[in-house]
Amino acid sequence: VYLHEPGGQLRILAGSRAPLRLVRDLDAEGALAPEALERAFEALQDFRSVARGSGVTRFVAAGTSALREAPNGPAFLQRVRRELGIEIRLLSGFEEARYGFIGAVGGLPVENGVQFDLGGGSLQIARFHGRRLLGATSVPLGALRMSDDFLLTDPPSAGEIRRLREHVREVLADAGLAPLAAGESLVGTGGTLRNLARIEQRASGYPMARLHGFTLTRSRLREVTSGLVKLKAKRRGRTPGLNPDRRDSVAGGGLVAETLVETLGATGVLVSGQGVREGLALSLATDTLEAPESARRESLDALSRRFAGWSEDRARRREAVAATLHEALERWPSPEMAEALRQAAWILDVGRTIDFFDRHEHVADLVLETDLGGFTHRQVALLSAILRRAGDEDAKPRSLAPLITRADRPGVERAAVVVALADTLTERCPPGSSGEATCRLRGEEATVTVPDLESWAVRKLPERFKRAFGRDLRVVPGGRRPRTRKR
Repeated sequence: VYLHEPGGQLRILAGSRAPLRLVRDLDAEGALAPEALERAFEALQDFRSVARGSGVTRFVAAGTSALREAPNGPAFLQRVRRELGIEIRLLSGFEEARYGFIGAVGGLPVENGVQFDLGGGSLQIARFHGRRLLGATSVPLGALRMSDDFLLTDPPSAGEIRRLREHVREVLADAGLAPLAAGESLVGTGGTLRNLARIEQRASGYPMARLHGFTLTRSRLREVTSGLVKLKAKRRGRTPGLNPDRRDSVAGGGLVAETLVETLGATGVLVSGQGVREGLALSLATDTLEAPESARRESLDALSRRFAGWSEDRARRREAVAATLHEALERWPSPEMAEALRQAAWILDVGRTIDFFDRHEHVADLVLETDLGGFTHRQVALLSAILRRAGDEDAKPRSLAPLITRADRPGVERAAVVVALADTLTERCPPGSSGEATCRLRGEEATVTVPDLESWAVRKLPERFKRAFGRDLRVVPGGRRPRTRKR
């Protein structure tokens, strides 16, 4: 259950999941077994209850590969319409790929490339350029289908693995899939891929729990898959990070994903936590994907507005002051750091709603755990690090390696000092102030002038400023001209 927020953001209000695995219950004629259809019917009843309990105004239901292929699929659709009042829209292979593209790519900072959705029965592949869909296809290479058709022993034999790979290569070649060109990325979604990524995160001690935007490298995908296919299904299900429901399909799905990456010549897969479901929801509002920069801003705005302690007026003024100071103080400002600094200044007050005294720590943790659209994992890590350090230079930072390295620390500290300074200045200006500030560097002194500032008597911050920038800080309230020192 989603709420459409301003800027095209989706906010999850409720949800439920039922692993139906319909493609496994196709008989020799391709019809779905009565037991499978009953499971699907019961799931839809439950989904309808969740929707009604949340007061939804529009209910959207879609069917994919298993219902497309089953001759008794239309009869099931009629029963659902008659008994539950739910109109299931049967998606074509192209439509499934299109919605998967909208959902998967919409919240990621990629412009050109190939996107795939690895489901249980089929694999959807879409090519895009400038964040617009160029074409899409669907091939019967789903994780569950490939596992059932080729991996017949437990664990699979070398011959079974080889034949599965050869089959995938042949199907992809027949589909005319061209390798990635320069500047193109590979984006992947689907439960199997997300489970493979989660296994890698657990194994490597990755500093973020969020999957959306995680890069699963080609070498690590190969190693994770290789480790899984060597295990019996029962033991495989105990792998940290793997949903036990997928123990019998993840090996085949991993081999499909690995072969696809190899065929495209990709260095890895940018994992999306979103897919067809989110694409369907987003398409109710628009089919146009925002630019990554706009998506980042809109997602921060949507998150901020959920908290009563956040003030847009104060955020705007704090951001303006922080940007002015950073531009003046940094000799060679990094665009990446400058954007993260502005974002930190904008969202800082979210922490006030949770707890005033630990507000920096709370908001730093929050951005790490929230699926912010348009962000890379490094961009999220930089934002979190600046927010945390802005609160207390002595606070032990949460380890964000390898996203944040030792070389990043001086820049993060300077950005954090600027955010802290902008915050203290904004606090001392009345609501509705202009947010104007100037910063002049002369010798070993930095003079900050804020016309709307009423008073300034902060003691510790100038010392921290000196350590970060090697200059004495002088703040001039009310636009007064600084006195000329006698020599």
